[in-house]
Amino acid sequence: MKKLVLAAAFSAAATAGFAGNMEEPVMEAPVVVEEANASSSAAGIWVPLVLLAIVAAVVAAD
Repeated sequence: MKKLVLAAAFSAAATAGFAGNMEEPVMEAPVVVEEANASSSAAGIWVPLVLLAIVAAVVAAD
């Protein structure tokens, strides 16, 4: 019985060793990351600054 279990374990391990084939590996294209311009990120700060100036003007008028 032990020999049968041992033979089954070896045959299962041997079949996993033969999985796959000798096909040419596929090379994936490199990923290109484009950085955003610094001017576009600085443009987003104008709206909060204008709102802050309006609030400051309203508070100063009271």
